[in-house]
Amino acid sequence: MTEFWQSFTPGWSGWIFMWILLVAAAFVIAVAVERFRYVFGKANIDAARFMMQVRHYVEAKDYKQAISMCRRLQDKALPRVVLSALVKAAKNPKATFRVLQTAVDEGTLEVIPKLQARTNYLAMMGNVSTLIGLMGTIYGLILSFRSVSAPGIDVAEKSRLLAHGIAVAMNTTLTGLAIAIPAILSYTILNSKTTRIIDEIDEHTVKLINLIAEGE
Repeated sequence: MTEFWQSFTPGWSGWIFMWILLVAAAFVIAVAVERFRYVFGKANIDAARFMMQVRHYVEAKDYKQAISMCRRLQDKALPRVVLSALVKAAKNPKATFRVLQTAVDEGTLEVIPKLQARTNYLAMMGNVSTLIGLMGTIYGLILSFRSVSAPGIDVAEKSRLLAHGIAVAMNTTLTGLAIAIPAILSYTILNSKTTRIIDEIDEHTVKLINLIAEGE
């Protein structure tokens, strides 16, 4: 374990790969924390409970209360899109299905990029970290083979250099995988949650538009 931490010191062969991986790890952590806070916190809402209240107001033709509730929650994805439809319906009580759908589409186009922003960086960094670790592995193997074939070096020194080259290869591989695995897992979880939120938006806005159109 001591040699692993020594691998970050400039005098250690392969330290440049370890520092590149350290920067990659910091980037992955920053993006993952920000995305989890946004997708699971700021943008997330209990869709069924929220839409139950919205439908109650719409059925009572109380668009003012429905709009007020959505504006209080417009930082979240679903209320922001629903607000677009409610504002259009309040301004034009005879709005057609197509008009309401256009308003919803505009709201959705504003929300989706914010939900998906920077998430793909996690998948990219997972792949890049693996490749950087592989580069360090190859570099370590080169050091090992070079030590074995070097002339004029006694057996003990060759063994030491061989072990050092293998340590370079293993440390960079381990570090690359230690970054790549959480990055890819985070990407998968975030992408799944984002898709679920978008599906909820599609489902509930269509039901809302049908409810408004049928009530006219």
